[in-house]
Amino acid sequence: MVLAGERYVDHEVLKTFAQNKVNVPKEEAAERRRQVNHLRERLETHIAAHPDYNLVKLRASGSTAKHTAIRRRGGGSDADVAAYVRAAVDIDETTLLDWLRDRCIEVYGETKVAEDFVISRHAVGITLRGTGLKIDVAPVLYNGEPDDQGYLVTRQGDRVLTSVTLHLQFIRERRKKAGPGYPELIRLLKAWIRTSKDRDPDLRCKSFLLELLVAHLWETGWNGEPLQVNDYPRAIEQVLAYIARTGLKSPIVFTDYYKADEVAQSWEPIQVWDPVSPENNVASSYTQEHRQRLVELATTALDSVAWAAVSPTKGDAYDAWRELYGPTFPGA
Repeated sequence: MVLAGERYVDHEVLKTFAQNKVNVPKEEAAERRRQVNHLRERLETHIAAHPDYNLVKLRASGSTAKHTAIRRRGGGSDADVAAYVRAAVDIDETTLLDWLRDRCIEVYGETKVAEDFVISRHAVGITLRGTGLKIDVAPVLYNGEPDDQGYLVTRQGDRVLTSVTLHLQFIRERRKKAGPGYPELIRLLKAWIRTSKDRDPDLRCKSFLLELLVAHLWETGWNGEPLQVNDYPRAIEQVLAYIARTGLKSPIVFTDYYKADEVAQSWEPIQVWDPVSPENNVASSYTQEHRQRLVELATTALDSVAWAAVSPTKGDAYDAWRELYGPTFPGA
């Protein structure tokens, strides 16, 4: 545990760093929303003009909708859209992403080139050359279930139960109780992982996994202490200590929308269950090596944060935090 006393890197230092280097600037956030709305409007207009068209509706999803997105740097998705598709659509599910890509190309007509549409594991990425923004559109098979529940479909044709509405509600309820420090803490952790991946390309830790780790600690605390969302150095230390001390070997289950005993049996190294689907371990593809690599990273970062809290000089403290965020910390 960090010893009491003056900290050169306190909550305000990390808050300023988040505002200057991590959070999406207001202008960029507005542009992301505009581009997403433009895409939705074009697709929805196309749907309305073609009554037999199999796209039912679109919903903004992902980090931008959850207010946990971090500012752009190079590649990666900037915004996410779920495209709800009638489950009766007469195509092979293994080709659903190809089908959706073709529909997106139809909507944009001759204004874009084929290279602007790239298929990933479960989405079609659309690059907007004018702004450089990228929007991921993920197909969701839909049969009219409540709360926008449907099935994501991977490139291999696997189905994963999801709900944009319930995912947003899940984080919104916690953010409402915890305050603005809750999503900003998530953004700071995402920035740490992004810097860590720059150094270690084999590191795996998806954004959704970080969001769920924070949600778990918000519910349970750590070592008898609530998650300190209004004290970023302490909160980050808590998250790192949780990863390092537990080794991520304990299953994490949320009971907002299903009971704990509904979770599927699993022997996977990391088990963090999707709040919407008791059959979806969001870390199912992580191996023992991935788990160990992430635990070792957290252990090293925890040592840096602990040293920063008791460092004799400001320079030493800032150098310790640069182990997490790189040479530009704290930023201006």
